[in-house]
Amino acid sequence: MKHFKITFEPDGTQITIHAGATLLEAAAQAGIILNTSCGGKGTCKKCLVKIQPEDRPVLACQYRIQSDLVVSVPPQSRYFRHQILEQGIEIEPESTIYEKIRRKTASQKIFGVAVDIGTTTVVAKLINMADGQCPATESTLNPQTRYGDDVISRIAYAETPDKLAELHKTIIDCINVLITRLCEKASIVPDDIYELCAVGNTTMNHIFLKFPIVQLGRAPYKAHSLDAFDKPAEMLGIKINPRGNIHTVENIAGFVGSDTTAVALTTGIDSVDKVTLIVDIGTNGEIVLGTKDKLFAASCAAGPALEGARISCGSRAAEGAIEAVVIGQDDIDLDVIGNCPPRSICGSGLIDTVAVMLDLGVIDATGRFTEPDSLKDTLPSAIVSRIGKTDEQLSFVLHRAANENERHVVLTQRDIRQLQLAKAAIRAGINILMRKLDISDSDLEQIFLAGAFGNCIRPESALRIGLFPKSDTERIHFIGNAAASGAQMILLSERSRDHTRELAGKIEYVEIAHEPDFQDIYADCMMF
Repeated sequence: MKHFKITFEPDGTQITIHAGATLLEAAAQAGIILNTSCGGKGTCKKCLVKIQPEDRPVLACQYRIQSDLVVSVPPQSRYFRHQILEQGIEIEPESTIYEKIRRKTASQKIFGVAVDIGTTTVVAKLINMADGQCPATESTLNPQTRYGDDVISRIAYAETPDKLAELHKTIIDCINVLITRLCEKASIVPDDIYELCAVGNTTMNHIFLKFPIVQLGRAPYKAHSLDAFDKPAEMLGIKINPRGNIHTVENIAGFVGSDTTAVALTTGIDSVDKVTLIVDIGTNGEIVLGTKDKLFAASCAAGPALEGARISCGSRAAEGAIEAVVIGQDDIDLDVIGNCPPRSICGSGLIDTVAVMLDLGVIDATGRFTEPDSLKDTLPSAIVSRIGKTDEQLSFVLHRAANENERHVVLTQRDIRQLQLAKAAIRAGINILMRKLDISDSDLEQIFLAGAFGNCIRPESALRIGLFPKSDTERIHFIGNAAASGAQMILLSERSRDHTRELAGKIEYVEIAHEPDFQDIYADCMMF
């Protein structure tokens, strides 16, 4: 299958994608979230883009790629801004906080920073407090990962005040580095920054504020505090203007933090009549389900498999990672990040691969490999030849190394089991919340996928493996880093801060592991 280069302007982003993919899929790979309120059916006509150089308008959801293209994306077609790992909804500024700061300073430059402290990734957005514009964004791996790749590991590490202080200093130093980079990008100095708003899961929130976290690892998993706080920048060691303020957002429960509150704010879930499911997929999966009348939230210990960790050839979405897998005429085909041979597989590629293996019959609904000999009469030889053994276990070869400088990229039986564990945790949480609302799959009217990873998932593959309830793909919408967008809203607006306080109090937390049938539901959700 041929692959083509698609360049999106004015972003200057270039990706490579297989022939026959839609421009909507290509835009998603490039981190550009288009307005598709019809779910990609071609009826709303809001995803209009223009093919260059002739400036020919086409609908991104309907146009299938058969050549290299340069595509111009007009502002009105963007539901979100580009760079999904770092950005989200356009935010309209509200002058209240800006005016409050302006009365205290003679400076003409008044900036703020919105920070999303993820378990794996930290994103910081520099915001002009006068007009709400974002002149610079920076992100990095959370350096706390060296103490463990999930919150449970970090809670266990912080068993003494000294170790908690170590974790606290690590994240403060990280944010200060991001602030330095933002200032360099925007040609400002840290003294021009007067406000910072930080969101994160409850563990990240507590470490940032230097609150104790050991109790989060013990039943009943209570937070030290669910409240919002305003702290002087100097007290926390954040290197902005010494008179600057650090605002943290309300948490919902011990394992549902202020990042989920921010996502709920961004989507406006408390003001809609439609039954809405929000899933923020990361090392910890957070779920919110309901309508304006009733809202439930839960946390799922998905683990890091969907971010490439604990997968034999797994990685984050970096250059050389397989991000999409499709069935071709007589073999499979791969989309790889960057113009290079495959080196690894990231979460979206992992989900695609398992969906493809299920469709081909290479694995069954339990996740077990089918014996290769039984597939010889039903599958092309190229696909059968991909089934072999790695470390004494059956595996599926996605890429064979062409020389000693490359590596084989395979998916093993153990890798599939890791995906099953992550998928089961998320789906069990969803099913339990659906029982709380007494609804079935068909009652779900819209599904929002939040987080950097969510935008990369192909809905068909996610539905195929049972990650989400049975639904039409047009009901699934990608909302990028909605936590960072919510942090930006809260950074700029007193009204958003008041709204967030009410919203956090309205959402009812469900401890899914304590539900009577959890183990049975979880076991059922292991099936593909």
